[in-house]
Amino acid sequence: MSTTQVYRIWIKASAERIWDAIVDPEWNAKYGYQAPQFYELNKGGKYYSLANQGMKDYASANGFEIPDTIVDGEVLEAEPPRRLVQTWRMLMDPSTAGEPFTTLTYEIEDSGPGVCRLTITHELTGAPAHAAMVQGVQDPGAEGGGGWAWVLSDLKSLLETGKTLSAA
Repeated sequence: MSTTQVYRIWIKASAERIWDAIVDPEWNAKYGYQAPQFYELNKGGKYYSLANQGMKDYASANGFEIPDTIVDGEVLEAEPPRRLVQTWRMLMDPSTAGEPFTTLTYEIEDSGPGVCRLTITHELTGAPAHAAMVQGVQDPGAEGGGGWAWVLSDLKSLLETGKTLSAA
């Protein structure tokens, strides 16, 4: 498995809207795994994501505990609305919690009138469990979900249609 994974998607939205959807917990709690993410958008600032109620209920029903903070890290660079670099470590699974921090980079570039390209580069050196999880599985309903490809697809759907992939 590659130690660097790159995911790219084109979204019919401004760079500012995409940036806000990534860093604003009011937005980022609406798509993907629907776990709110919080950023201190300065070098050395904290990053963390909290378990949502559905995650807590699932863990309880299946006989295990999930920590309140499910992902943590540090902001390394923040250049709104174009570039965000952070460290990233998933804490909700023992196999990933024991691995080192990984590096996640978001880049937002204009790609034509009203369209931006969002690229996520996830450097996963020394973190094979993280690499497997963020790569995703074929069935997004399966444990671990669809990884970055699924999160980006859900983000695109939300920004372009106002609804997530799972919305009726």
